[in-house]
Amino acid sequence: MESIQLRREKTTDVVNADVPELNIDWKEKNIKTFGVDLSFSNVPEWQRTKHVHRLHSYLGKFIPQLVEVFLKKYFRKGETILDPFLGSGTTLIEANVLGLHSVGIELSEFGYLIAKIKTQKYDIPVLQNEIKDILNKTQQFSRRLRKGEKTLSGEPPLMGINNGYFKEWYSERAAQEIFFYRNHIENYHYQDILKIILSRSARSARQIPHYDLARPKTPVKEKYWCIKHKGYCYPINEALKFINRYSLDTIKRIKDFDRIRTNSKITLLKGDSRTIELDVENIDGIFTSPPYYGLIDYHDQHRYAYELFKFKERLGDEIGSPTNGKKTNGREKYKQDIIGVFGNMSKYLKENAKIFVVVNDKYNLYPEIAGRCGFTIKDAFRRPVLCRTERDNYKFSESIYYFVKEG
Repeated sequence: MESIQLRREKTTDVVNADVPELNIDWKEKNIKTFGVDLSFSNVPEWQRTKHVHRLHSYLGKFIPQLVEVFLKKYFRKGETILDPFLGSGTTLIEANVLGLHSVGIELSEFGYLIAKIKTQKYDIPVLQNEIKDILNKTQQFSRRLRKGEKTLSGEPPLMGINNGYFKEWYSERAAQEIFFYRNHIENYHYQDILKIILSRSARSARQIPHYDLARPKTPVKEKYWCIKHKGYCYPINEALKFINRYSLDTIKRIKDFDRIRTNSKITLLKGDSRTIELDVENIDGIFTSPPYYGLIDYHDQHRYAYELFKFKERLGDEIGSPTNGKKTNGREKYKQDIIGVFGNMSKYLKENAKIFVVVNDKYNLYPEIAGRCGFTIKDAFRRPVLCRTERDNYKFSESIYYFVKEG
């Protein structure tokens, strides 16, 4: 334990950019090391959200260019990368494009679903026909709904929607369109990608301010001043326009990724990285971004999807959830959970494997975590996060720790 403490004392000041005597110019260091500014402030949004990375929003996912830069510099084609906090699959997608094999583990059923539909191979003509077919049926339903036309049975096309969340956050028309689409998904082969199209549409169709998609507090039912559009806007009253837009967008993005993906193996596992057993050994390294302590409630962020598809919630198992509080004992539990993950994953890593951890380590927990897991801190980098979903003045930065598994 003493050696761990010494190692921690030696390394913590390396990453603490708030220590004035160090006076580290992180931007200069990043450019010198990688040839680019890790803020990626000059990268336009269409590149930050290229191909399948934009198939569904996922608050807290890292920018793909960050993954690309590190994988290119520290790993070689044919090696295997592990991400024990898979999230929406960014690491695995970037690894595949570079010819690296990859393994990802995700506890959240919804996160796993997003990563699955991003990374799997498709029969694209079949996929395209299915997406367009269910879209066409939904368009016809919406047209009958708006015109008040009766169905073949002589009844209006309205469905009884008893979900309190959708009654509160959506217009009647939007809820009807969403549930019609959902009820027809079971008739198709590629059901998972249809779920993601609908979930993405449901996210956008909520009656919330246009500038507050990430963490809305209350629904908006009246005209409001919109800081995004710099004028008055009205609450959204339909889902169809989003279903239409995201259906076509999904087809395009799947095609874009299919053109550049390699034959490198992608393995997705649903489970808890603290306890899961892998059937692969000698993994060359890790690139991951653990949940930030007390920052994001991943269930509440996607409440619409959990209500639509009844995904299992695992609030008690989720690492770093705000529901666990931010007290000292909460930090200790977070630390022990992260140690549990890396301790378990270490069994499958090569000696001297490279481990990269992207995290907002405001409580400086990771130097001790590294020591407890038998990792040595080889280097560390820091980057400001400038392109954020939320429109607020909160200054946010990330540390990228470079650990090495001790031999």
